[in-house]
Amino acid sequence: MEVFLADTAVQIGIVLGSASDWPEVAPAVQLLQRWQIPHEVVVASAHRSPARAHAYASEAEARGVQVIIAVAGAAAHLAGVLASQTILPVIGVPIASSPLQGLDSLLATAQMPAGVPVATMALGSAGARNAAILAVQILARQDPRLQQQLRDYKQEMAQGVARASQELQEKIAKDHAAHKA
Repeated sequence: MEVFLADTAVQIGIVLGSASDWPEVAPAVQLLQRWQIPHEVVVASAHRSPARAHAYASEAEARGVQVIIAVAGAAAHLAGVLASQTILPVIGVPIASSPLQGLDSLLATAQMPAGVPVATMALGSAGARNAAILAVQILARQDPRLQQQLRDYKQEMAQGVARASQELQEKIAKDHAAHKA
């Protein structure tokens, strides 16, 4: 069985049920890198490597991990399996990787029995980004630097919406003027 290295700098552990989930997670990891959040990404399947998944969750807290993000598709039991082995917050990200287009993974991630909570995000890349943001919000409760980075991020999003609105208004005005001519 693999031993996970004791890197106490890691705050967020991202566990992929399959390496094929990486494209959905890459934008979330970019956010963590931008905010300089120590993190790790590993692959551990609830079904194909259950001992590995159990070991990861069981060892995470002792290694300094504070939040786990579990990303899985199809019968996405990964988040629940990890949550069953730790008291750390677990955030599940369902992936649309099956003929059911993610409904199966969404339900498997969200429908946890009482006593084994998993915060469930939206399907795919948007869900992975929101999982990273939620994990940082959890960490930020004790870290003023992260609090400010989150405030700045929200301000950047608001400014982006204002720019998009202005650009759209200008385009509409231009189109309207062209139709009048």
